[in-house]
Amino acid sequence: MKRAIIFPGQGSQVVGMGKDLAKAIPECKALFDRANEILGYDLETICFEGPQEELNKSNHAQLGIFVASAAAFHALKLKQPDLEYELLAGHSLGEWTALYVAGVVSFEDTIKILKARGEAMQAACEENPGAMLAVMGIAGDDLVKVASEAGCHVANFNSLAQTVLSGTADSITKAEELVKVAGAKRAIRLPVAGAFHSPLMQPAADQMAVFLAQVDFSEEKIPVLSNVTAQPHGNTSVKDDMIKQITSSVQWVALVQRMVSHGVEEIIECGPGKVLAGLIKRIDKTVAVRNIGQITDLEKE
Repeated sequence: MKRAIIFPGQGSQVVGMGKDLAKAIPECKALFDRANEILGYDLETICFEGPQEELNKSNHAQLGIFVASAAAFHALKLKQPDLEYELLAGHSLGEWTALYVAGVVSFEDTIKILKARGEAMQAACEENPGAMLAVMGIAGDDLVKVASEAGCHVANFNSLAQTVLSGTADSITKAEELVKVAGAKRAIRLPVAGAFHSPLMQPAADQMAVFLAQVDFSEEKIPVLSNVTAQPHGNTSVKDDMIKQITSSVQWVALVQRMVSHGVEEIIECGPGKVLAGLIKRIDKTVAVRNIGQITDLEKE
């Protein structure tokens, strides 16, 4: 059976994530301990105890989701050491987890990258305030036209039934009106600080270009699919793709379709929540999906 492993992005954070894995598995606890050492503050307690408002801050959420997802992956590998998988991917932030698992960046470097990424994105939010709108019931291609008319951008092609728009507050307000006229089943403002995956994040992309120039990347041991292109990274394009990812649309629908066309029959989501599993079921019902996020998920294996 061909298999892919995927990792969630920002928005999946929840107080308590990774806590039961760290309590039961020393290797998982060691990841949180190492993250605390690198960061110089107690990320573990923020993840395990909250409060949620503190965990929701971009710098804490991105780092916490990465460590919790890495812990879930390592727990799965300890449970099933012979598990084989052909592809890796992640949604937005989760692509960094995939690159870590693929051996492109070390755990230590990923922590440093995500600390810089979270801070740069938070600063961009403050410099260029924006908003995001999840739209259900309108095809992604049709929403590209709506976004163009409203003056915003498509941030995430999440599923065949859900697409997310991103832009200035005024452009999102206009988009809300346009999608109602276009027949949207539902449109929900997302509780975010800025317009992620849009040109308003360009200051963050510029900062990350400088930061990543100082980080050594290794070749992928397992192919990782790019959020930007939905294709495997080339060894020379990983840094460029990860900089572009900050301002580009997440091509999640095309990425999942790429997995299925590659012959993937099972996708395992490692990390907190089940957001990606839910999206995949709305993209292709033929592929099997399972989650590893808690110790009880391992006990089912």
